[in-house]
Amino acid sequence: MECEVVRELDHDQEQQEQGHGGWQRVSLALTAQEKNLIAQFLLQRSKAGVLPRGSFTEAAKRFNIHKRTTLRIWKVSKQQMDRGEPVIMRSRALGYQHKDKLMLDEEKFRNLSMLERSTIKKVASKIEVSKSIIGRFIKSRQLRPHTSAIKPTLTEANKIARMKWYLSHIQPTLGEGKLLYHSMHNIVHIDEKWFYMTNTSDRYYLLPDEDVPYRSCKSKRFITKVMFMAAVSRPLIGSDGETIFDGKIGLFPFTDEVPAQRSSKNRPKGTIETKPIQSINKEVMTACLLNQSLASTDGFEFHLISQPPNSPDTNVLDLGYFRAIQSLQDDKIATNVDDLLRNVFTSFEELSPQTLNRVFITLQSCLTAILQVHGKNDYNIPYLNNDILHRTGWLPLQLQVEEGLVRESLEYLKLPENNTGDTYDIGPLKHALGY
Repeated sequence: MECEVVRELDHDQEQQEQGHGGWQRVSLALTAQEKNLIAQFLLQRSKAGVLPRGSFTEAAKRFNIHKRTTLRIWKVSKQQMDRGEPVIMRSRALGYQHKDKLMLDEEKFRNLSMLERSTIKKVASKIEVSKSIIGRFIKSRQLRPHTSAIKPTLTEANKIARMKWYLSHIQPTLGEGKLLYHSMHNIVHIDEKWFYMTNTSDRYYLLPDEDVPYRSCKSKRFITKVMFMAAVSRPLIGSDGETIFDGKIGLFPFTDEVPAQRSSKNRPKGTIETKPIQSINKEVMTACLLNQSLASTDGFEFHLISQPPNSPDTNVLDLGYFRAIQSLQDDKIATNVDDLLRNVFTSFEELSPQTLNRVFITLQSCLTAILQVHGKNDYNIPYLNNDILHRTGWLPLQLQVEEGLVRESLEYLKLPENNTGDTYDIGPLKHALGY
């Protein structure tokens, strides 16, 4: 039962709305406690189930509600008394429950191909129901939406290399049937990514009276873009939560400073402009690594080690950090290459060390998942609730891995067809486990 609550205006507002009787009706639902108070007031005034004249008006004034509301509550109370039940008012039920709601025909749905399941409209058409019913199935979790991403095709050699790479990150120390991953503080992850001036398609939320934003370019295939090389390491955070080292070694754009070849309305000929390097070849990458990303000072020496082929999930940048930078950069407007550079650098600096630290924990969880599938990439990234663990102070420095999983992986690598390549050193781990 839906009721309307009538509230009396304050004195100042009453003076302004004399033409409306000085009352303002607010559409609110009474709580069960309020209804019970009103019902008890009416019951106390009744005699043999009959209310004296003026009772509804008196109750409306006393509880600041409409007279019709008291009448509805009294009718419900009378019905309960006539059935011999105690008078108990309940709050209005939330939502309408479909007694005749349809159930999903799972057998019919399983026979649909993945392409036939790509949109709600297609699914509704194939199983012969309305789109709103498919929406109910999704809301009730009988169906779940999923975004499928294409992953690199792995050869058998790629899978073996991936397993050995992961095993090389496990400490050769066994305790209580478990081993720990290395803390990874001495590893620098280096990778590159294209950052675009704008996306070909963006979603915005507008007010009903707002104009649709207009965006244009000469060709969607040639949107201005710049490649960046990033180098990050695991942040070093003290026991008190203070950041000792943020892990951000550097972000290096592949750009050139060149003079303008001709004059335009924006600048005269000869003005120095920033131009992106479109052809990123082996020589350009090597120059960036040797001249900007690597160093050998203060007793530190860097060695380049390639990650396994076709394995973006083994690098913290591809695994999540580039995406975090991209989400911040997309919120900033860029009209030229200098703006784009500034936005990407600003986004890189804005990201907290804790975000980078959590990606390293996610990487360790991926290593375990990949060992379980013998180096394949058809697995779901484990969900660890890193944000909650960080806020509560329970975010681990290293994840554990079961001894049985490590032994099973080593046995798998001992098979003749899998005993290929010695790119990554897993000798200390094999020795610790008696292999």
